[in-house]
Amino acid sequence: MNLDNRREQLLHFLRRHGKTSVNELAKIFKTSGATIRSDLRSLEEDALVIRRYGAAEACQTSLIHHEDRSMDEKQTVNLDMKCQIAQMAASLVHEGESIILDCGSTTLQMVSHFDRLASLTLMTNSMHIVNAMADLETEHTVLMPGGTYRRKSASFHGQVAEQAFQHFSFDKLFIGADGFDLKQGTTTYNEAYQVSQAMCDAANQIIVVTDSSKFGRRSPNVVVPLEKIDILITDHRISTECVESLEHKGIRVICVGESSFIKS
Repeated sequence: MNLDNRREQLLHFLRRHGKTSVNELAKIFKTSGATIRSDLRSLEEDALVIRRYGAAEACQTSLIHHEDRSMDEKQTVNLDMKCQIAQMAASLVHEGESIILDCGSTTLQMVSHFDRLASLTLMTNSMHIVNAMADLETEHTVLMPGGTYRRKSASFHGQVAEQAFQHFSFDKLFIGADGFDLKQGTTTYNEAYQVSQAMCDAANQIIVVTDSSKFGRRSPNVVVPLEKIDILITDHRISTECVESLEHKGIRVICVGESSFIKS
């Protein structure tokens, strides 16, 4: 069996049987664990599988087509609504504060509004956000964690990045989401989400910025549990039921758009 055929059959097996351990896959395909891991890394780079703790599973079709876009692609989706959400989020940032911006297309749109501030300390794992901050005429302090660079998201991940955030304490974190589950919190398809969790631990207040299309879209990994979310900024298309559910859990909801309103 050649390389391409094995990886094609491996993907077909995972789609049919779900999460399977590397050891079991090695037995089924009569090869070594190292070879299977190499195959899985290649399939993960193509956004076809998700690797996790000695096992792997196939990505859902909806995640492949809608969620694992590059940052350049994500910036064009729901751009007007993201800009409105970002403007509202930026209004919550005050002079002299220290903040974290997680890598994301909505958090990126916040940067242009920081030219109204003279002194801001900002840490991010996003190259796009760093470049946008460099274009401002203000002298803000910008920190980067380092780590392993992920080309698709233009951001840094891995143990080095996670440890970097452990050395700081910030006033606020602004973080997006690939999906939002009303029972669990924000979710992502990407296995390299631990750096976002490290950001959560480093922030005194967690503010989620995401458009309403992400509600009900559940991705495999929970990033920010509901109990850690302080504020959610979304758009007016979110359902009343969702708002009431979030309020009941003590989350402040801010909606932007045609019928903008703030719940506290």
